[in-house]
Amino acid sequence: MSLSDPSVPKYHTANFTPAELSRIIEMAWEDRTPFEAIQRIFGLNESAVVQLMRRELKSSSFRMWRQRMAGRVTKHQQLRSPEISRAYCPSQYKR
Repeated sequence: MSLSDPSVPKYHTANFTPAELSRIIEMAWEDRTPFEAIQRIFGLNESAVVQLMRRELKSSSFRMWRQRMAGRVTKHQQLRSPEISRAYCPSQYKR
């Protein structure tokens, strides 16, 4: 699938505030935050998140992220244990 593929949704970083972009990138890096949570909150499916990460990260950071995410069961809601119903750890956010 290429970036010019019409099945890949287009997004524009201008649609997100810097804080939202930062949060999307943070959620994408988190091991236990599934792509479905990002889609539910920001409307970006997995392909759009990959596209965003490719544009926003340095190429070496993007490659490291893709390698880290490859085959990670926790990044996909349907592959997770049904006992886990939350998208993130309750203690994850700084208060």
